[in-house]
Amino acid sequence: MTHDELVKLLGTLDLTQKVGLLTGATAWRTRAEPAVGLREMVFSDGPAGVRGEAWDELRPSLLLPSPSALGSLWDEQLTFQLGELLAFEALDKGVHVVLAPTLNLHRTPLGGRHFECLAEDPELAASTGVALIRGIQAHGVAASAKHYVANDSETERLTVDVRVDERTLREVYLAPFEAAVRAGVWLVMSAYNGVNGTTMTANELLAEPLKGEWGFDGAVVSDWGAVRTTVESAGAAQDLAMPGPEGAWGAALLRQVRGGGVPEAAIDDKVLRLLTLADRVGALGSARRRSQRRSQRSLTGAAARRLLREAVAASTVLLRNEDVLPLDVAACRSVAVIGRHAVTPRLQGGGSAGVFSSGIVTPLDGIRARMRGRGQVLYAPGPDLGGQPLPLDPARCQNPDTGEPGVLLRVLTATGRELCREHRLWGRQLEPPAMAGAHTVEISALVRSADEGKWTFGIGGFGRMSLAVDGELLVEGEFARETEDPAVTHLDPPRQHASVWLPAGHAAHVVARRELAPDTGRAVVVTAAAPEPDPDQALSEAVEAARDADVAVVVVGTTEGSESEGHDRTSLALPGRQDELVAAVAAANPRTIVVVNAGGPMELPWRERAGAVLLTWFPGQEAGAGLADVLFGEAEPGGRLPTTWGAALADAPVRETRPCDGTLRYAEGLHIGYRAWLREGREPAYWFGHGLGYTTWSYEHLRVPGTVAGGEHFAVEVQLRNTGTRPGREVVQVYLARSDSAVERPVRRLAGYTAVRAEPGECVTASVGVAARMLSHWDTDEGGWRSEPGDWRVLVGRSAADLPLAALVRSSGDGQ
Repeated sequence: MTHDELVKLLGTLDLTQKVGLLTGATAWRTRAEPAVGLREMVFSDGPAGVRGEAWDELRPSLLLPSPSALGSLWDEQLTFQLGELLAFEALDKGVHVVLAPTLNLHRTPLGGRHFECLAEDPELAASTGVALIRGIQAHGVAASAKHYVANDSETERLTVDVRVDERTLREVYLAPFEAAVRAGVWLVMSAYNGVNGTTMTANELLAEPLKGEWGFDGAVVSDWGAVRTTVESAGAAQDLAMPGPEGAWGAALLRQVRGGGVPEAAIDDKVLRLLTLADRVGALGSARRRSQRRSQRSLTGAAARRLLREAVAASTVLLRNEDVLPLDVAACRSVAVIGRHAVTPRLQGGGSAGVFSSGIVTPLDGIRARMRGRGQVLYAPGPDLGGQPLPLDPARCQNPDTGEPGVLLRVLTATGRELCREHRLWGRQLEPPAMAGAHTVEISALVRSADEGKWTFGIGGFGRMSLAVDGELLVEGEFARETEDPAVTHLDPPRQHASVWLPAGHAAHVVARRELAPDTGRAVVVTAAAPEPDPDQALSEAVEAARDADVAVVVVGTTEGSESEGHDRTSLALPGRQDELVAAVAAANPRTIVVVNAGGPMELPWRERAGAVLLTWFPGQEAGAGLADVLFGEAEPGGRLPTTWGAALADAPVRETRPCDGTLRYAEGLHIGYRAWLREGREPAYWFGHGLGYTTWSYEHLRVPGTVAGGEHFAVEVQLRNTGTRPGREVVQVYLARSDSAVERPVRRLAGYTAVRAEPGECVTASVGVAARMLSHWDTDEGGWRSEPGDWRVLVGRSAADLPLAALVRSSGDGQ
């Protein structure tokens, strides 16, 4: 519809109807208004997959590599295709809005949602985020740029007030959001936190620069539960309060408008933006457009898996290679695969972005498939990783009614009458069926003990709970909710544990019950951990397997919950005895390949002793297939680091995530990530942009214009040659530096990049565009962008520190 037609529709609504549209109808749906042909819009989390409206493992989703892996692609076309894949999933699930991408930055390696963000650099985060947005919206599904703004850590995230100076805000934290708006994003999500004294759902930054200077014509949705006031937030440029139907607006807002506390013109602007969004996603007027979009989806199941497999290889970063990779499958008679993560990899981070996936290919699966009929694959799990017991899964339990893999879920009244009886797959049930009279949720399962020993069982939730094994009550009590954080309440409630001795071969009957009460959520989590073998023996068996094999592949990583929404990390060390495991295996076999399965930086104290080190991030459902492609040379590891990895947490220049008296100061200003490392003169383990391939490159010649006028972009041309023996891809990175500036600047900053491919011996030319904004700074006195005259150093290479070519370009400083 045209703007005028939408305004006309708006004019047919009365005040009660208009205010009613501004709060969600349910947790994931907006309100319909039949009088104007407005249907409900369905929202879904989506950074790594489109879950849909419910946490239902019986309706699985495709699981993409984590956003930190997408940031390592440095490939806008592949990112666009992955955005399209999210759109196709959304159309299949009846979803209108995908809550992605997350455009917050890797300010500190301790950030709990590091895995859900794209990069430490605003330019890389912007270009990757824009590609994802364009892919999603190409098929009539809205993307959402979140979390606006400075929501870069999790500690006290609901209330923290981030103090950041205006120039840093403009040049660093707002930059990816500005790029998203310039690219036409349809939705922006306001964050929980405050910025410079005002919570973001009522912050003036929603008006300026978002809707004013940048011209954002879409809608602003709150993070779930972030609207906590009426007049302040409704008087700001906040448009939609989610979830519903309860909230701070509704009847209270209607009274304020009628009483003059909030102008009706502000309500009209919000409703007009929601109507615009509905029109764009096919929820206004005829439903035919939406049906046509669904019928036009072109990516089949097999094609989707191939794309995900390609993305795993393309995002894998080869950190180190001492002529070990790629493996020659014909010459490799035996491979020792070692580590718990080889069988139970972490495919995604914790929190609201999670999905249930199916058809998972583990690292061990992928390696066995490639070696089948060619050689032997040995597996040794190594010592236990520690951490909390994991939720029951189909591989470890049976429905006591049917014997099927999984659990029995029942919903009971206060008198014990059964309202619902369902077979489910997992012990983690976040949204058990809600129905009239529901009082208790019960999950039961048979858990068979392979060996005699002490088992640990647990139940997670709030309110009155009990846990029994074979009729013996292990946990019983009232467990109060002591948090307002929805991620804890609804996704990862605290667990109560107890232990019991089970004989070998025994099928233990586990029954967990949780009473439902207002404001405590519905989540119930039942966990179990088998007795662990002697850790020293497990370590010895792993070393022995490695010693007897041609090559050893050790898969290490973080444990469940250690990288998650709702809390920040306190350590970058691998949990358990994984460092000891890697060191021992590398000592036994110099052809040891270490695969790091983590969403963000980790300490790797053994890195110089390993034959090769691969970083796979949280790789999604095709983890093992993509890894095998890289290991055996079917695909080149294409990833480049989107964030700097330090050797130790103590070396990281920016570490603070804990507010002081409710305030978190971004005292480092412009200098985060590699900028901070350069300013401090410190050497990390691996620089931003680092990543090896299976060939070598020579950077031979650089050409830049002699002068550029302020306000004009320019091109950097780089001649480079593939000096290796295999075809390959190289990411050419351009940085700008200026030492004689009148204003503070980073030592250098990423200004652009591109990728080239070449055959062995072939010489190619890369052309990298540098936007005029890269030569500008935000002038706080003038309130605008300014370009300072003088010389800029253009540096070109393969990482923030490996820059073999340099040249000067002179800016006239005229304009912007």
